[in-house]
Amino acid sequence: MLFSPLKSFPHKTSHFYTYATLLNSFHHLLIQLLQSSIDHQSLPIARQSHALIYFLGFDQDPFLATKLITAYSKCNKTSDSRLVFDSIRHKNVFLWNSMINGYAKNCIFKEPLCLLNQMCIDRIPDNYTFATISKICGEFGDVEIGKMFHCRIIRTGFMLDTVVANSLMSMYCKFKNLSDVCIVFDEMPQRNVASWNVLIFEYAVLGDFLFNEEIWKLTTQMQIEGMKPDSFTVASLLPLCASGTGRLDYGREIHCFIMRNELGLGSELHVQSCLIDMYSKSENVAMGRHVFDSMNYRNVVVWTAMIAGYVQNGDPEEALTLFCTMQMRDGIVPNKISLVSILPACATIAGLVEGKQIHGFAVRSELDYETSVSNALIDMYSKCGSLKYARHVFDNGSFFKDAISWSSIIAGYGLHGRGEEAIVLFYEMLQLGIKPDHITFVGVISACGRVGLIAKGFEIYNLLTMDFGISPTVEICSCMVDMLGRAGQLDQALNFITSMPVKPGPSVWGALFSNSVIHGNSKMQDVAYGSLLQIEPENPSNYVALSNVNASFGRWDVVAGVRMRMKERGLTKLPGCSWISVDGKIHSFYVADQSHPRSNLIYAILENLILMMKGVDVPNFEYST
Repeated sequence: MLFSPLKSFPHKTSHFYTYATLLNSFHHLLIQLLQSSIDHQSLPIARQSHALIYFLGFDQDPFLATKLITAYSKCNKTSDSRLVFDSIRHKNVFLWNSMINGYAKNCIFKEPLCLLNQMCIDRIPDNYTFATISKICGEFGDVEIGKMFHCRIIRTGFMLDTVVANSLMSMYCKFKNLSDVCIVFDEMPQRNVASWNVLIFEYAVLGDFLFNEEIWKLTTQMQIEGMKPDSFTVASLLPLCASGTGRLDYGREIHCFIMRNELGLGSELHVQSCLIDMYSKSENVAMGRHVFDSMNYRNVVVWTAMIAGYVQNGDPEEALTLFCTMQMRDGIVPNKISLVSILPACATIAGLVEGKQIHGFAVRSELDYETSVSNALIDMYSKCGSLKYARHVFDNGSFFKDAISWSSIIAGYGLHGRGEEAIVLFYEMLQLGIKPDHITFVGVISACGRVGLIAKGFEIYNLLTMDFGISPTVEICSCMVDMLGRAGQLDQALNFITSMPVKPGPSVWGALFSNSVIHGNSKMQDVAYGSLLQIEPENPSNYVALSNVNASFGRWDVVAGVRMRMKERGLTKLPGCSWISVDGKIHSFYVADQSHPRSNLIYAILENLILMMKGVDVPNFEYST
């Protein structure tokens, strides 16, 4: 029998009030303990509080029971939550909602639906119940259950509740059912900012209206109806303003709106991250850095956005510098997205030492079991020339290998000229039932091209279309043209281009042009170059390529003409750049660059190396360090 303090305490009035005060103090203490358990996800505190609740006779207190259910749910102990729930004889709506929400938080979706049916027998659910169940239906992924639940909401009259209607819209967003989202939105008697945010977010995620005015009309209409965009609104809109959408001017306007309304402060740092990302993707990393430097406080998301911006804009040195500064100056610990963002910088500069250091950090932080991190490590090691380490990461059984994992290692073997092994890996991937995507086919066909396996390349290309029903992309077709071109089958390459299921792009004609140069086929060069200029008349690389080809044949009048055309069009090509890491410091070199303090020595050694490669006897070259 449970301890009953009331029976054991003397029944005197003064003592009774003292005792009541004591009980009230215990009640407050238990609330604080349970809240601490919830905040820190502490299972020991939850269990100790549970024991005290029974000892003090509060086992039927609905408020404490609700807190206890939430505490156990936060600690991923839904079975204990259910025991507490079932022990309460008279359940109020808050208890039911806590139990349903506990299941939802732990991704258990069938039990809440059963609880809802029981709840409807005992009492009528409230708006919070229906909002939570809407979210569960969306996560559960069953459209029919979702629509049945929608009907129940209509019957009970909760469609008039804005919060419930917003949750229904979010549910249909999970089903990618834009038409039903719009129907719920249009039928809402009253909307709030969250209603507009759900609709705008759905338009943005689907991407069908990226180049359409519709999403911007929605934003304008939202403000006409007196709703002021909040941080969630602008965070949904900013990705639509990046390069390629033609809406950078809108992005600047949104930036001004953010400044005027002081969005992106405190807990809304994701707005600033979206701003940095928008400017970086618009090739304006300097403006992104201005946003970054103007912030008083930065979290790991902001740092990662800035690091990724430098990587995307071809500045791996600054990205690596920021990555170190983030940890050493601000004490911010990188997360898995930080690692995935910085590893391509190591691949760009062939920074094997830096890549290994990041790999070591991932192991110490137990992030190496994350699939995305392992995939980035495989790609980094392959591009840094260490296929051995890439395979070591791939063979590690601590992470789940998805299609990207297999594509990365296959591409790595192809990059290192080991096409036969890349093909073996490709068929091993198929035997394991992992469906390849177009990136996988790019990697394996490219590997076939590098080692001259033409028949095998066509066999895999046919697998792509016939067995997997994947439409060939321009990148895949470019690999096929390059494969034929490398083998000297230029006529067959041109025939393939004319029969391609997609319109040939610059990469396709570029592959034909470069291989025509290698095999000295001037006729095919002219065909490929003419097509390149027609597609990309403002690309300086096309003119430089033609100039270099004619220079190699001594056609200096043609070279002068090409250079003159570039000058008239105001075209300049970015110089090539290479990197090397010495004693932890990264040194970069451009074509004809004299800025390095040891450039004279570097060029002297380089000239000697060129002579040695030509077979010229070179006397011992002495130099001082």
